[in-house]
Amino acid sequence: MIRLKRIYEEASADDGKRVLVDRVWPRGVSKEEARLDEWMRAVAPSPDLRKWFGHDPERFDEFKEAYEKELSESAERQEAVEQLRDWSEEGTVTLLYAAKDETHNHVVVLKAFLE
Repeated sequence: MIRLKRIYEEASADDGKRVLVDRVWPRGVSKEEARLDEWMRAVAPSPDLRKWFGHDPERFDEFKEAYEKELSESAERQEAVEQLRDWSEEGTVTLLYAAKDETHNHVVVLKAFLE
């Protein structure tokens, strides 16, 4: 099972494996507070794609397509995707992210891609 959660929300027992999937460490969160099991920068969008998107909902469809292409074409990303899939088959994996918009972000795309 794959769940999504903002890193700013409190960790809970039902989170399972907690994996940060942002390329940049979230502001104002200590490593202790984050209670991470893994930080997988490899599955985050490239810096250029992230900057172009800028969390603009009007660009989300184009962003989704470009990000899925990145996930499919990079060997490093494919390896990380397979690891996330394996973990989700073993139990709950909570993908953590910092974006404020809970609907138009890379983690929504990543979850759909993993499933």
